[in-house]
Amino acid sequence: MERKVNRRTFLKGTVGASAGGTLVLSLEEKALMAQMQEEKAPTKPAMLTGNAKGMPCGKIGNVTMSRLILGGNLIGGAAHSRDLIYASQLIRNYFTDEKIMETWQAAEEVGINTMSAWSSKQMLRVFDKYRKERGGKIQWLGHTNFNKDSIRIAIDNGAVGIYVCGDPTDRCVKSGRLDLLAEAISLIKDNGLFAGIACHAIRVLKAVEASGIEVDFYMKSLHRDNYWSAPPREQRERDIRVWDPDWDPKIESSGYYHDNVWCINPEGTIEYMKKIEKPWMAFKVLAAGAIHPRDGFRYAFESGADFIHVGMFDFQIREDALITRDILSTQVDRDRTWRA
Repeated sequence: MERKVNRRTFLKGTVGASAGGTLVLSLEEKALMAQMQEEKAPTKPAMLTGNAKGMPCGKIGNVTMSRLILGGNLIGGAAHSRDLIYASQLIRNYFTDEKIMETWQAAEEVGINTMSAWSSKQMLRVFDKYRKERGGKIQWLGHTNFNKDSIRIAIDNGAVGIYVCGDPTDRCVKSGRLDLLAEAISLIKDNGLFAGIACHAIRVLKAVEASGIEVDFYMKSLHRDNYWSAPPREQRERDIRVWDPDWDPKIESSGYYHDNVWCINPEGTIEYMKKIEKPWMAFKVLAAGAIHPRDGFRYAFESGADFIHVGMFDFQIREDALITRDILSTQVDRDRTWRA
């Protein structure tokens, strides 16, 4: 008798075969099997029910911000997609004006009161529309480079604070141009906004601290590096030395961008940030989607981050907010005291 074979029956068959050692499941098949298990398993009330109002907050200067901040790369059409060449185009098509506003509104509804974004013409147009048409109140944390015109645009369009993003700061430190960072921070603070520096490398933090540049907060990448596609550390060290022959593993450098390993020394980051009294926003906490929020968020908060900065699709926001609230609803096991 002919038997109808669908996705479920096929995967059941492959599981039986793999148990006998004759077939190895692909990553896609494993994901589908996990989805099937989730369909059968009861949902966890603590994670998937209720709302996330009452989101824990911290304060930088006189600005109160949710400890979970909505990142801006996705709504700006930038995707850290490893070698998937279509991902950024897909995201740009997904995030229409309406979808961007829906995403901001979803964030506000669960207690996320701050988002970050580049001061692009599209973002400014949609942000103005969101405030006028929907009465949006979400705060904007400006994401800029050290270009003065870019900074002034953020100042003039309602940013509550501004940070110079990671790639420019990495390059400034590598080339010895900390004066550019100092001028950018001064311009931001002279206009009454709080100012920060983002970076991927510990040596950027050390250089800025040694220079006496008075920032109000740091953003530093942080995530575990034990996810399946992360190359071994020895391989990373070889690749880094091609980019930066003077790299010192005791200091760390930027430049290792293969496979989105944006924090090549998480242990060193954690230890160094214990010494820093300024607030710390951790970003890349999910290694560009390779780590589940339950693990990445807890790791960041327990490691000492005061805020986490996360790019989210609209359909991820509610669960991510609930995870954040649940982690912070009890005493977090961390050595670094809260700085904000």
